[in-house]
Amino acid sequence: MESNQTSSATPPASGDKTVAIVAYLSLVGFVIALILHNQEGKKTELGAFHLRQGLGILISSVAMSIISIIPILGWIVGCLGLILVLVMWIMGIIAAANGEMKPAPVLGAKFQEWFKTAFV
Repeated sequence: MESNQTSSATPPASGDKTVAIVAYLSLVGFVIALILHNQEGKKTELGAFHLRQGLGILISSVAMSIISIIPILGWIVGCLGLILVLVMWIMGIIAAANGEMKPAPVLGAKFQEWFKTAFV
């Protein structure tokens, strides 16, 4: 079934999407995306947005891993938190692959607020 709607926004260049997607691929991927983003003339709003999201998800993952060290209650909170991190990570990759600047659920808007001066 075809859609008769036309998109007014131009699709992002594949280089924009590359930085956006790689930003979610572990710490190494984040560093690679940061290097790609900081090359002369390569900074894009899409790349910066997903770098901020990726940084927030990475920090959340580390925080949940540390919380998981605490016996009993920490295990429960850590497991639930890591499930949330996994959901944010998957939704972030999907948004990056589609070229969308859609924040991750629950904390995505806060990540943009907290890291608003990063990667500009």
